[in-house]
Amino acid sequence: MWQRVPRAEHGRVTEIIMGLHMSLLEVLALLGAVALVVARWLPPAVRPRVTIAAGSVFVLSAIVLSVMGIRWQMLPVLAGAAAALPFAVAPLLRRRTGRPAWRARWWLALPGSVACVGLIAAGPAAAWAFPVPVFPEPSGRFAVGTRVMQWTDPNRPEIATADSRDRRIVVVQLWYPARKSPASAQRAQYLGRTEHEARTVSDALGREAGLPGFLLDGVPRAHTHSVFNASVADRGGRFPVVLFSPGSGGVRTQNTAWAEELASHGYLVAALDHPYDSAAVVLTDGRTIHTKLASTGDRDKDAELAADETAVRAADLSFVLTQLGRLDRGEIAGPLTGRLDTGRVAATGHSMGGAAALQAARQDHRFDAVIDLDGYPHGPTSPSLHQPTLALTQTITPETDPRYIPRLTKVLQLSTATSYRLTIPGTAHLTFMDAPLYLPPVPSIAGSLGRTGSQRVVAATTLAFLDTTLRHKPGDLAGVLSAHGDLSVYRPGNSR
Repeated sequence: MWQRVPRAEHGRVTEIIMGLHMSLLEVLALLGAVALVVARWLPPAVRPRVTIAAGSVFVLSAIVLSVMGIRWQMLPVLAGAAAALPFAVAPLLRRRTGRPAWRARWWLALPGSVACVGLIAAGPAAAWAFPVPVFPEPSGRFAVGTRVMQWTDPNRPEIATADSRDRRIVVVQLWYPARKSPASAQRAQYLGRTEHEARTVSDALGREAGLPGFLLDGVPRAHTHSVFNASVADRGGRFPVVLFSPGSGGVRTQNTAWAEELASHGYLVAALDHPYDSAAVVLTDGRTIHTKLASTGDRDKDAELAADETAVRAADLSFVLTQLGRLDRGEIAGPLTGRLDTGRVAATGHSMGGAAALQAARQDHRFDAVIDLDGYPHGPTSPSLHQPTLALTQTITPETDPRYIPRLTKVLQLSTATSYRLTIPGTAHLTFMDAPLYLPPVPSIAGSLGRTGSQRVVAATTLAFLDTTLRHKPGDLAGVLSAHGDLSVYRPGNSR
């Protein structure tokens, strides 16, 4: 699919060519490089004109890209064109000086041309594998605004540090229904409030995944559909609240596409950074807190550490819900005062964040519903859940932890409310976050639903669940869910 999508970036408009995941300038440089190589094989009458035109397009595009910042994916293109350029230009210079043009025999030139084309082709292949993420347009009736809050819990010491005076800090990003902003409004940077924060977080996520940082250099270049500090929508009444905890090492922005989709349908989404757990948390004073979590290699010790961290995250979720209540009542200044319905709240999370959502709901009955996005239930399974729960799981394979589904099933069977487990075909663990938008579309990594297909499925199922449980909209929830995968429904006293 070829489609030009205008995107505001640093006050200018660039175009992403869907399919290639390259900007217009990058495509021009690519075409210029290819034409330089091909010119050698054209008829003599047109060869000089094509060489001059291709060289001009390539050089000018490369200069502008150098000023704007060249992605590593373009380096093979530059190398291939640089190798071809002397051989393309030399005959023109010799002819201009009156010397006879010299050209290598075709059987000598062909391997060089093939090598240059191979180098150049590696550029779009790399851009396709590691693109600048393009976020799907939210489908709801509201525009989306976003803002970042930082709150300190005076009642909880920070157990990750040795300083007894440290108190637990939580950074929260809110996505909310907003008034439509002007077309010229700057769209929110992905991964951070600033480009520097976005690059800090991107580098940390790369290290967390064991990837060289440069592979993800396109991610902090991305902008989303929300606008920082946009005016709150003047319609829609009070917004039901959805709290979100990311996966282990994950960050508050890891499910931005999902958060924007929910906000466009009238929900307030509050996603948390968990300091010393999230890969990198940039505080308002400029400090960056990196994760301290690391696997010990011992399954029992790792399970104990995961249970401890789940408890910390659950407490973070409850604390943030308390702060949102204060924000709604005007005890914390902000434009969302009087607009949050903290009587309709869902605890949600991905991976370890899903476990935290389950644990928070057990301990805090202010939560009315739970969504677990492929999260293993760490920690105790008691007391029983009293809230309806939706658990989405990846496709079960022989590599799946054999304890996962039985333990999750036990949690849902003990619930005193109707709960659901939906296994979605074609999904992997990272399907349930933004990762398919910027990682290679390898089924074992990001699933096989496509870059935006996974976003649509997760949004459709979770929205149907939230509309039913928080807004009490009538409808066949089981029917909607079962259309997307293998559904198990657990009713009190009648589980299946």
